[in-house]
Amino acid sequence: MTTVLHIGSAFIYSNARAKTLPRPKPACTTVATMTSHNDNSTTVPRRSANYQPSLWDHHHLLSLENQYAKDKSMRERDLLKEKVRKMFDDEKKTYLEKLEFIDDVERLGISYHFQAEIDNILLSSYQKDRVNVKECDLHATALEFRLFRQHGFNVSEDIFDVFMANSEKFESGTDINAFISLYEASYLSTKLDSKLQKFIRPFAKQKLRDFLDNNGSSNRDFGSCNAGEMVVQALDMPYHWGMRRLATRRYINVYGKKHNKNLLLVELAKTDFNIVQAVHQEEVKYVSRWWRETGLGTQLHFARDRIVENYFWTIGQIQEPQYGNVRRVVTKINTLLTSIDDIYDIYGTLEELQLFTVAFENWDVNRLDELPEYMRLCFLVVYNEVNSIGCDVLRKKNINVIPFLKKSWTDVCKAYLIEAMWYKRGHKPNLEEYMQNAWISISSPTIFIHFYCVFSDQISLQVLETLSQHQQNVVRCSSSVFRLANDLATSPDELARGDVHKSIQCYMNETGASEEKARSHVREMINDMWDEMNYEKMAHNTSLLSHDFMETMINLARMSLCMYQYGDGHGSPEKAKIVDRVKSLLFNPIPLD
Repeated sequence: MTTVLHIGSAFIYSNARAKTLPRPKPACTTVATMTSHNDNSTTVPRRSANYQPSLWDHHHLLSLENQYAKDKSMRERDLLKEKVRKMFDDEKKTYLEKLEFIDDVERLGISYHFQAEIDNILLSSYQKDRVNVKECDLHATALEFRLFRQHGFNVSEDIFDVFMANSEKFESGTDINAFISLYEASYLSTKLDSKLQKFIRPFAKQKLRDFLDNNGSSNRDFGSCNAGEMVVQALDMPYHWGMRRLATRRYINVYGKKHNKNLLLVELAKTDFNIVQAVHQEEVKYVSRWWRETGLGTQLHFARDRIVENYFWTIGQIQEPQYGNVRRVVTKINTLLTSIDDIYDIYGTLEELQLFTVAFENWDVNRLDELPEYMRLCFLVVYNEVNSIGCDVLRKKNINVIPFLKKSWTDVCKAYLIEAMWYKRGHKPNLEEYMQNAWISISSPTIFIHFYCVFSDQISLQVLETLSQHQQNVVRCSSSVFRLANDLATSPDELARGDVHKSIQCYMNETGASEEKARSHVREMINDMWDEMNYEKMAHNTSLLSHDFMETMINLARMSLCMYQYGDGHGSPEKAKIVDRVKSLLFNPIPLD
């Protein structure tokens, strides 16, 4: 039996605390008396986004205790790992069974324990003629295609020609799992593919919709898995685009209902999930203490207080327990970027924002008095954190990265300033002009360069230069997905309070399109960016970037689709299903049978 964590409503929703905090005025503009940098008291009109206080109480975060953090759970997990490891050498498995086993291990979130075994099987299979996959087996062909492309192997889309040429054979009688596999495989398309997105994906999608129309999403067991739930999940968010940790939580539930499930896999997946969750909880405590100690949550009362959500972003980018230092550092960067974004986006006057940008260019704490009072602490915290990261990297990896980190902050602040100037001067950019600045102002290039410095065992000056000069295509594509997903979810609220036009409005102004068509165009742009990223991943052998680092950048695109799928999950998490997702990954363990 397992003991569910004692997390009451006071933890998840700190109602008492929320009621005692001052709420922002409902108007979009407030009047504040500020002490400017020359110490003259002035009354300045300020905008407000009416962001709500954090839903997560600091003291309850610190009070979390998790039984899965104990050595006993670790020992049990390690014993299960060794039993599962032996299954990779099972010679009785057919080729399809090996592929399905690998897919289950990856979807269950435990593949990081068996990466060498998985890589060996896939590499060996890729180098052979793969005669074991029958031409008439659509499920096997689609699954093999997806797994190979997920792991960076170049497989032609032409392997589906025999199926699409005889698609009438699949109008009836075909296992729904084949269409699920085909649909999921279609999301591994690249910019060089002409069939996967245009023909195969619509074909498979229609089959899945027909299945739901005829059968619903009930818990009936079709073949080897609970097809109804799998179809609903695939249509809600294809696996390749989904946040990995959230997909794991869902798949553990679905896989546990399979009539032919592997009980050892189920037990290992649940135990490992809970152990990793315990690690994540300790990291949440650390970043919550850090945020509290900075004092910025109190001083920048107009900004989003989102330390838990900012940590949640990092799980989407890298979830494995051994990368705790990366998550702690990147959470700090995410949180500081959130605060500074709100200074430029909402609160600062144009004169103040110009001074703030110059401060980042100069990178000099001796000139703090030139800044308005509310900006001084913010700049000082950024300055200290970035220098601390740089010193740590210098000590461990013998390379001075501070000039590159500093430049990334200057670049993002300049991008923020451009958008502030556009808004305050009434400029309406076209879509191309907007995107040239917006993929930098979304802040992910700044996140990536910090991530690279703390994540990589060996740091390359050449990679740092290409990241710093914005020359990596995968950075641009991931950042663009992030920006466009954000725009689809947040642009109505931002326009209502007064903000620069977003991609949707830029396209409408430029083409005269309706909002519906503009949104459709933005979704097509997201598709195109995914095709570019998939291509870059398959071409990673010619890239300066490691496969693992490239995957973390693609993961940020996945995380942005998760965060903005149902609304502004970062600004208003209570309205966008993010609260439930945070609870399921950070605070609610999976019961062990």
